[in-house]
Amino acid sequence: MTDMLPFETVLRGKKVFVTGHSGFTGSWLSTWFDLIGVEQYGYSLAPDQTPALADLLGVAGRVPSETADIMDYDRLAAAITRFQPDVLIHLAAQPLVRRSYREPLRTFAVNALGTAHVLEAARHTSSVRGVVCITTDKVYENREWDWAYRENDPIGGKDPYSASKAAAEMVIKGYASSFSGDAGGPAIATARGGNIIGGGDWSEDRLVPDFVRAVVTGEQLTLRFPEATRPWQHVLALVQGYGMLAAGLLSNEPEKYARAWNLGPRELQQYPVRRVMEILATQWQRPDLVYLDAPLAEAGALALDSRLAHDRLGWQAPWRVEEMIRKTAAWYRTYYERAASASAEHPVSMRDVTLGQIDTWRRGLMQAART
Repeated sequence: MTDMLPFETVLRGKKVFVTGHSGFTGSWLSTWFDLIGVEQYGYSLAPDQTPALADLLGVAGRVPSETADIMDYDRLAAAITRFQPDVLIHLAAQPLVRRSYREPLRTFAVNALGTAHVLEAARHTSSVRGVVCITTDKVYENREWDWAYRENDPIGGKDPYSASKAAAEMVIKGYASSFSGDAGGPAIATARGGNIIGGGDWSEDRLVPDFVRAVVTGEQLTLRFPEATRPWQHVLALVQGYGMLAAGLLSNEPEKYARAWNLGPRELQQYPVRRVMEILATQWQRPDLVYLDAPLAEAGALALDSRLAHDRLGWQAPWRVEEMIRKTAAWYRTYYERAASASAEHPVSMRDVTLGQIDTWRRGLMQAART
């Protein structure tokens, strides 16, 4: 590969340990990093979705990994010690709001204590220079106001998921204050992203996967809180941000990157759930839609102020929201067209489509840098 983005040049040939590498975001990240020559090691539970994006992209055949739980500290620490990574990207989490109501103890354990496990293992591994921890935009104490949240706004959480991620932020702060920098531990950056869309997500209780299931099965799709606005963004925007932060932590001035970063869309127009659904419907087909108010406490209006990442990292997205939605719909359409003629001898692969979208995204970034 001749043309590379600056952060890709830094990461090429580096050793990156990724927790949650076989999940939705992790599969996109692993595929992009494999493309640019990053030496990776993945640590993740087995995918709990069918189909599984990691299988469709052939992640297991390209990324050395092990199937294990971050709650098993001894095994996690041993894996990190063996691999001797330059940097860690911590994606593993319990990411679903509805599931957090059913499994609050597991949610708090994985998201808060699991983060502590990763940071504790990292600080005892001398090769590790940086850790990128992934949380969420929902860590902010949501006051339902009309302006966007900044990195120094108060942390809080009204449901088990957001509260567990806010707790993870406190764990990160404690480790960063006590063990980083002059204390000899790795530099730590936190990335707070918005609601992700993109091909290959079949998680429960998420807008796009629910839309896809409704189209495929013909069943009714009931949407809670249709007027709620979210900072919608393509998964590639966040993967790009995580890569830029990892590269920054490996620079000669890691302290400039060792802080919390909002990674939300710069587009000022707010897209409520209803609008996103209608755009998806025009790009594929319209399922039977029913709208209702949210039965559970959940943020109604939430936006991120990401000027820090735009100004200091140069982080930006080459696709606007409607283009992200079109690319997402195209990915799923292609998958189901191929699945219709697939067999045990010729299973579906979506690696070419995914690499194509990654390449288009990268070329968009390069074009923006030249103008």
